[in-house]
Amino acid sequence: MLRMSGNPWMGWRHPFAEMERLARQMDWLTSGSISRPGLPWFPAKVFPAVNITEDKDNYYVRAELPGIKADEITLEVTGRNLAISGERSIPSEGDNARYHRRERDAGKFSRLIVLPSNVDADSVDAKMVHGMLTITIAKSEAVKPKQITIH
Repeated sequence: MLRMSGNPWMGWRHPFAEMERLARQMDWLTSGSISRPGLPWFPAKVFPAVNITEDKDNYYVRAELPGIKADEITLEVTGRNLAISGERSIPSEGDNARYHRRERDAGKFSRLIVLPSNVDADSVDAKMVHGMLTITIAKSEAVKPKQITIH
């Protein structure tokens, strides 16, 4: 027979039951499903979600912006910073609607992305296709690799 010693409050449970309970609570807290405006200690949802990649000459930022038109988005590039902002509107469901789950928020959004190095603000291209914003930003000439000839 297994006898638990030390922490009597654990009773006859599995020795790792308390750790599993704490892990579930941490998952719940960090899932973002409980974030609410005005409660700063809860994690906020990040919108838009982005992927950032690079090659020798450019950085590529891909942002998911479903339901938002290109003319509703503002992009600004300064130094290493890319700012994406706009406003997302969601049609009203009516006064009598009872939500069972509400994860899509309406309102203004802003996302500041710090790129790994300075970029050429004059060489930025942005395209919106099916809710996916793809931004191509040329790296600054100062940070591009240079081939050196050995004499």
